[in-house]
Amino acid sequence: MQESAAFKCLSLAEARDLAQRCCLQAGSSQEVAQALAEATVSAEGHGLASVGFEHLADYLHGFASGRIAGLAKPLITQVAPAMIRCDARAGIAQLGFDQAFGAVCDSARQLGISLFALHNGFTCGELGYYTRRLAAEGLVALAFCNGPALLTVAGQRQPIYSTNPLAFAAPCGDGRLLLIDQASSATAFVNLLKAAEAGEAIPEGWAVDAQGAATLSAREAMHGALLAFGGGRGANIALLVEVLAGGVAGGNWSLDAPDFRSGAQSPGSGLLVIAIAPHLLDEQFEARLARQMQRLATLGVHPPGQAKQQAWARAQIDGISLPMALYQQLAARV
Repeated sequence: MQESAAFKCLSLAEARDLAQRCCLQAGSSQEVAQALAEATVSAEGHGLASVGFEHLADYLHGFASGRIAGLAKPLITQVAPAMIRCDARAGIAQLGFDQAFGAVCDSARQLGISLFALHNGFTCGELGYYTRRLAAEGLVALAFCNGPALLTVAGQRQPIYSTNPLAFAAPCGDGRLLLIDQASSATAFVNLLKAAEAGEAIPEGWAVDAQGAATLSAREAMHGALLAFGGGRGANIALLVEVLAGGVAGGNWSLDAPDFRSGAQSPGSGLLVIAIAPHLLDEQFEARLARQMQRLATLGVHPPGQAKQQAWARAQIDGISLPMALYQQLAARV
């Protein structure tokens, strides 16, 4: 990868080191810094800049303001043979998942299914990070998370739910994965934020203004709310995720979650992850799924997540490329 004046090229090791040093300088523990650096570099390397180093800035501000407890040690409890509960203690979700990861995998392999439920955490970052790691272990995984309210539904003007994403991953053999990671909103909040900062118009159906009226102005939408994809059906998905992440996992309901960008209180987000051992039901699962994906490809259906895996393969060799302004902003912190 060739470096230009507009970008800074880093190897994955250099990127992890930069992210760790930024976190430590912002007041996090070594454990927190390592967990967050790994998740940040993974997102960036998979081509997801908005939840990579761009999003790291939100965590650094969170450490500084007290929205994230940078020294928090998650409290992990095995509440049932296949159920693991984690109190993030106002810290990051990634560390709790890291510490429970082995137990989640073991429970799924021994019992066929395992559930990880985290509450009292900051936003979960890239949701696909959790399911992708489980799929790499031969498991089928689902994940759901919520956060502060950003999305409204028909007939309302105030935000009711967060973007409430869900993620899915399954192994297809030969190291390939089927990956799905999508929000319940018509677009990600970060896309709205970028459009507002640039003063750009947004597509119809993305958001409403403060009065609940449809708008094409990103800046007006920042005072309003995002819309669900597909109207009422997307809103139903948002509610489903809300019940699993805010209800079953014990996180704050989105309506009660403090802002993740301001103030000194944690959003108290919830994260629910389910891991299934498919080989206990069908030893040929991966081979069958691989053949099905190949058949769909011949019909013009491209498997979700392919571009992310290709980006990660390139990053292993070439590293990542950060906008120079972002790199300089982060480097100035350390």
